[in-house]
Amino acid sequence: MLLTIDIGNTNMVLGVFDGDTIVEHWRIATVPDRTADEIAALLHGLLARSTTVKESELSGISLCSTVPSVLHEMREMCQRYYPDVSTVVVQPGVKTGVPIRMDNPKEVGSDRIMNSLAAVHLYGGPAIVVDFGTSTNFDAVSAKGEFVGGALAPGIEISVDALSRRAAQLLKVELTRPPRVVGKNTVEALQSGIVYGFAGQVEGIARRMTLELSPADPGAVTVIATGGLAPLVIDEVPIIDAHEPWLTLIGLRLVWERTHASETRPAVSQAARRARHGRSGDPAAAAAAAAGAGAGAETEPA
Repeated sequence: MLLTIDIGNTNMVLGVFDGDTIVEHWRIATVPDRTADEIAALLHGLLARSTTVKESELSGISLCSTVPSVLHEMREMCQRYYPDVSTVVVQPGVKTGVPIRMDNPKEVGSDRIMNSLAAVHLYGGPAIVVDFGTSTNFDAVSAKGEFVGGALAPGIEISVDALSRRAAQLLKVELTRPPRVVGKNTVEALQSGIVYGFAGQVEGIARRMTLELSPADPGAVTVIATGGLAPLVIDEVPIIDAHEPWLTLIGLRLVWERTHASETRPAVSQAARRARHGRSGDPAAAAAAAAGAGAGAETEPA
């Protein structure tokens, strides 16, 4: 089984895949000063309480992070506590299969690349991913599967926090859809502004981005919502076509599979070379090896 970990600024999302099916998942707070030993103890506790996954069944770990301090500790945790488990850390230099068409590709968060990879895998391009997290990210993917840019806006929770800090009579409210747009009290008015205000923002930005991605046919662009706060507003955003809560984790699974598929190719090529050069003592066996190697070969995408 594969453990995938998406480390965000606010939350850390973990999911375990059995094949291409997610069979267990957790969401915990991101604590920047949590040590490798603490992370290992927390992960061990989560796995021990799971009824579907055993720690001994983990065969791989794939992770990405937007928090450098946590990423450092996570690397140490994997090395110390899971030395025999193959680990992939998504970072510059790791082949994801997603060309990045940005002025500075190293500025792009690894979670945004994972979302783009999973979006193309599930729906094809062109596509827009709206990730409702600490910030609301709009990621644009071309018809060729390229990450071509996007938009970043303040997230729902940090916007509410900022409002409550700066306005003495406006307290934090429960993040839920109000019964009406025209609020009858302060709580309803705040909830209306949060839910319908962000819904209008998402609709407006996404619709403009579809016109840039596909001017001739904006309807060909698939708009996908993900992130922990997506359920709060997606029903009020008509342009959203799909909700994929585990989009980033799916991208991490795809990168892990891609990395390990490439590691097996040299052995296949070596078998093919031996067969072609007749190094097997049995001509029939050599022919069979050549046929098998040819069937298993694949072309590396550009």
